Amino acid sequence: MVTAPSPTPLSDSNLGALLCQVRNELIGRLERELAAHGYEMNFSQYLALKKLAAHGPMSAGELARTINLDAGATTRLLDRLEAKGYLRRQPHEQDRRALRIALTEAGQALWSDIHACGERALAEATRGLAPDEHVRLHAMLSGILATLRGGN
Repeated sequence: MVTAPSPTPLSDSNLGALLCQVRNELIGRLERELAAHGYEMNFSQYLALKKLAAHGPMSAGELARTINLDAGATTRLLDRLEAKGYLRRQPHEQDRRALRIALTEAGQALWSDIHACGERALAEATRGLAPDEHVRLHAMLSGILATLRGGN
């Protein structure tokens, strides 16, 4: 009788590599989902629209921090989305020297459409999980994130 080998525990470095691979595959899945539905955009553009839709107008620096891009990459990203009519740079309400980035009506409509692409990509990635496994995975990842951010 042949027995299956016991699973090898992941070392910390293997876990880090696995988390990175999962992230990369999720991004790829999302970008393929967007392309399959006729949306010409990458993950960073999707994420910028998502953050602006969820949090409202913000400065370019705030957006850059929330989507983890440097200033130059953020400027190029904003230029592309502005040229497509999805966002606008508008004066800050209290500081005339500052600009806020806001979704246009077209950007809000686009987000309403592409939000479903993100949901489908994530559902496809987790379709093999039982409901209780999904809950446990979410709890574990939330715990890791809280620890990394300095929480309990």
